[in-house]
Amino acid sequence: MRYRLTFVAIALTATALSLPDTKASTLSDLTVHEWGTFTSIAGEDGTAVEWTPLGGPQDLPCFVNRFRFNIKGWMPGKIRMETPVLYFYAPRDTTVNVNVRFRQGIVSEWFPNAAVAPSSVSSTSLRSAAFESSITWHGVKVTPGAAPDFLTEDRSSHYYTARNTDASPLQSGSEKEKFLFYRGVGGFEPPLTAAVTSDGKIVVANPGGDAVGDVILFENRGGAMAYEVRHAAASRVALDPLAHDGEFIAPLAELEKDPHGARPLSERGQSHGRDVA
Repeated sequence: MRYRLTFVAIALTATALSLPDTKASTLSDLTVHEWGTFTSIAGEDGTAVEWTPLGGPQDLPCFVNRFRFNIKGWMPGKIRMETPVLYFYAPRDTTVNVNVRFRQGIVSEWFPNAAVAPSSVSSTSLRSAAFESSITWHGVKVTPGAAPDFLTEDRSSHYYTARNTDASPLQSGSEKEKFLFYRGVGGFEPPLTAAVTSDGKIVVANPGGDAVGDVILFENRGGAMAYEVRHAAASRVALDPLAHDGEFIAPLAELEKDPHGARPLSERGQSHGRDVA
């Protein structure tokens, strides 16, 4: 039997930020940006299924901390929390404490060093709605204008690309970085479902009744990639199968656009021989 997998990316993290011994006027000057994705795989009925990543080369630098061993490689989950990063923009030196809670999920990789709880999990932990993990950085120094004295290694990694912003450099303990980085795996149900009908349409729905919002549908056929951008004000949207019949820009440009900018309700495009991460 052939299965067609539909990928849906959602942003759901909840981050609590505290600034001890900092005046309110300083707090109002500090800006924190969180960027990242949650990835799920939908089954034939449109709901998320448990899955584990395929084995392959490690895509993170060796200095990144890991939860005892490669937990993402063996623990089944419905959600993969892929590379959230926290950027800090400050007009002056300041110190912050950061805590991230991951409900029905476990933090698996992070940098700089941090306190991660709990210290152990089982193969069934993520199936419990009461389970949650957390990661905490204490005394993070935000130093605008500091020299970019960051760790690297000989081999290349897309991890370093995340440093290409004008965010303020950070220091946690003795470790320096441009951001706070973490990953994880979760067992909760995503708020959206995505299914492929018998005639090839892709139906994305919000079972809770809220609007689906912005959707980018993409498909890669042997290196030729087509995509469509839609805004769905309703709780359900049906997308036609993608056409591969012209040269267009890759969807990376769409991902970089201001979501509040003036855009048509639907657009089509494709790119040949290129992958977008």
